[in-house]
Amino acid sequence: MPRIATQFMIACAATGLGVGLCAAAARAQSFENLDRLDSIVAMTVGANVGTPGGATAPVDRRLKLAACPQVPEVSGPIFGAAMVECKPLGWRIRVPLNAGGAQQAQASSGYARSAAMQKQVVVKKGDPVQLVAGGTAFTVSRMMIADEDGAAGDMIRVREDKKSDPVLARVQEMGVVRAPDRFQ
Repeated sequence: MPRIATQFMIACAATGLGVGLCAAAARAQSFENLDRLDSIVAMTVGANVGTPGGATAPVDRRLKLAACPQVPEVSGPIFGAAMVECKPLGWRIRVPLNAGGAQQAQASSGYARSAAMQKQVVVKKGDPVQLVAGGTAFTVSRMMIADEDGAAGDMIRVREDKKSDPVLARVQEMGVVRAPDRFQ
């Protein structure tokens, strides 16, 4: 039994709780609180479970993730899902999201038109762009051609030539796009 669990059992026995109850409490302490993950995802994407833009369903209750020592990071939406990650322990899960959400709410209020006008297109269809891929240890770049217009932060298709297959990349600045870090 790990040292922390043993110390917990000793402290639990000192309080007068039964050994069986202490063991159950120790086991419950070792797994991530899935309700907490649902709340973190809802706060990050700005919508509750089952609503447009929110998670399609709660995090699967069969998961037994080790308890993260810090608040798990949520990124996304990436390809229709939020990524929940505990970097210290190395686990990562994908939470599918409902379509709509913030874009649908903005469109219904007329706010999307003004936000779209504020975005400045920095890459135009047919422009040569530098596709950058890699991480902290290395980067690789290649010249490509933009298939779509895009503002900084937009995902657009780029390709090497007219006959090659397109690649999705995020516009960083004028003439530079970056391949997504993760495909899940």
